[in-house]
Amino acid sequence: MKSKVYFTKNINPDSLIKMYQVLDIELPGNIAIKLHSGEEGNQNFVKPLFVKPLIDYLKGTVVECNTAYEGSRNETKKHQELLKKHGWSKYFKVDLLDSEDEIELRIPDGLVIKKNYVGKNIEKYDSMLVLSHFKGHPMGGFGGALKQLSIGLASSNGKSYIHSAGKVKSQDVLWSNIAPQDKFLESMADAAESIINYFPKKIAYINIMVNLSVDCDCCSEAEDPCLKDIGILSSLDPVALDKACLDLIYNSNDPGKNHFIERVESRNGIHLIETATNKNLGNIEYELIDVDKN
Repeated sequence: MKSKVYFTKNINPDSLIKMYQVLDIELPGNIAIKLHSGEEGNQNFVKPLFVKPLIDYLKGTVVECNTAYEGSRNETKKHQELLKKHGWSKYFKVDLLDSEDEIELRIPDGLVIKKNYVGKNIEKYDSMLVLSHFKGHPMGGFGGALKQLSIGLASSNGKSYIHSAGKVKSQDVLWSNIAPQDKFLESMADAAESIINYFPKKIAYINIMVNLSVDCDCCSEAEDPCLKDIGILSSLDPVALDKACLDLIYNSNDPGKNHFIERVESRNGIHLIETATNKNLGNIEYELIDVDKN
């Protein structure tokens, strides 16, 4: 059976709430809202006021994690200061999941890694909304729901562990231990599995297709968008959701798509989706439902 992916071309805060509501899911208890808060200097990340009505509607907490590269987000104190500067702390409860400690999640069926390291504060939450800015990525090719589940939710040590395919868990030695590309992508799929299993059937996913740069929000000097904004998509299936976003770009008439596609294909980004499908994390076959026509 194909997974359902919902789409709207209307990009505004009210549509964001609608795209959650059409999923017909009630996330229980204390809800974590995982999003990308933006690196210092990045111009493309989705801003707090755009997502505020949805986060207020869910009464959720914005959660983030420290990075494994130099910048303004690799240490808790600096990261907290940037969260204030970007406005997240002004409007929301914000929780750096690995600010104090981390826990190990086992991945018995992992293809490459058998464990994932995430911030200990994840234990405070009963469910999660993965609210992703869909865009390109310098290392993964693209960033969407699957990246948020894996690299996005890993602690600083966990990010190093994924990027090195389980070789190291320290940012100090990461860059001399970067894994071969496909092993990195397979490690991402393994890490995503650990989060899906941690919140069984208690995760919803929304991808916002705006500011479509080939670079991630983790880049302090990101390229400007190469495509026009496309819309907002939602699903209970992260694999189908990311695949639908890629398909919208591939099928677009926008001439800027070639630059974006080159970024995805030069990093073999589709391998993440293929691996996640083979691991039964979701369905690559989907039905795209235009909510504006219903």
